[in-house]
Amino acid sequence: MTESIKVQIANSKNQLDEIFDIRRIVFVVEQQVDEREEYDEFETSCTHLIALYNDKPVGTCRFRNTDKGIKLERFAVLKEFRNKAIGAALVRKVLELIDLNQHIYLHAQIQVVDFYAQFGFKKVGEQFVEANIKHYKMVL
Repeated sequence: MTESIKVQIANSKNQLDEIFDIRRIVFVVEQQVDEREEYDEFETSCTHLIALYNDKPVGTCRFRNTDKGIKLERFAVLKEFRNKAIGAALVRKVLELIDLNQHIYLHAQIQVVDFYAQFGFKKVGEQFVEANIKHYKMVL
């Protein structure tokens, strides 16, 4: 069977439920982020993307406009589907959808700084802690 990765804007309640479930597994269970920190007031104002691997929901991210530019957030891929280019597909799709003339930034966990650097993101500023996890701000 040929492996297929599709990334699309979530456009149904069912897809949003699948996204929140992926984030719960990756962030709340695996990384032990407090659920109150994981789900926030921006859930309804963000654009959420869902990644499908052979039509199975396995990854997600979101982006939103802030007073500082466009912030990319909540990149998550289920553990058993990592290293299959799903995260890269999510990043490429976001960059295709947003206005690249805006200030584009994200908060990268330290273990994925090199991953985002492949797409042209650069670390700015000092390391900081968010949700008890070390991060760097990165700008495109």
